[in-house]
Amino acid sequence: MKAIIPGLFTFTGLLIGRVYAFEDHDGLTLIDAGIAQSAAIILRQLAAAGRAPSDVKRILITHAHFDHVGGLPALKKATGAQVLCSARERPVTEGRAPVQRPPRDALNGISRLFWSEGTPMPGTPVDGEIDDGTVLDEVFGGLYVIGTPGHSPGHISFWQPERRVLIAGDVVWNTPWLRLPMAAFTTDMGENLRSVGKLAALDAAIICFGHGKPLIADAAAKLRAFALKVNAPIPTSFTQNGA
Repeated sequence: MKAIIPGLFTFTGLLIGRVYAFEDHDGLTLIDAGIAQSAAIILRQLAAAGRAPSDVKRILITHAHFDHVGGLPALKKATGAQVLCSARERPVTEGRAPVQRPPRDALNGISRLFWSEGTPMPGTPVDGEIDDGTVLDEVFGGLYVIGTPGHSPGHISFWQPERRVLIAGDVVWNTPWLRLPMAAFTTDMGENLRSVGKLAALDAAIICFGHGKPLIADAAAKLRAFALKVNAPIPTSFTQNGA
């Protein structure tokens, strides 16, 4: 585990994607679970940091793609943590519905080569639903859920307004520069652009991505510049507490 700021950590050495952890007085809250092979790596790093699996109290899911929930069955079994995701992502997380993909005919060029039909994944029972406007008071002094659909129908992001920390999931990637997620795996790019604009309206000091290193310098300005570059509409009425 590597500290980003006090109370916020990321796990290292994962093959694909990022998993984060918030530390509070009652234990840890994980953001996403990585691919299936990530579970063992996460558990080893928890042990190396002196944490027991039971210290993980919650696992929050940004969206139910294989690189974000592949490790969830093993982590749920090892930790007994509460699993929370959006209502739209719940059937996929539980293995009752296939991952949604954009129509292949809507894709161009190399995106068509990467396209694959969505299939159900091994499911994990979900303990509760969190959607736009939900506030998790017990996590990091109050973590706001922001609905950011587009990459997947029920994608959500997380925002801590006092500390100005944003968990953006896959709305934007930072690999190694800011870019949109791959079109082949994004159900509605137009809707994702609206989500980019929504996040750019926040004054984030730290932005953590599902792919790529966190931004910790000039984060808000860089995200806003990126939103303008890709013509993402930035709302003027979106408040800093995520409402």
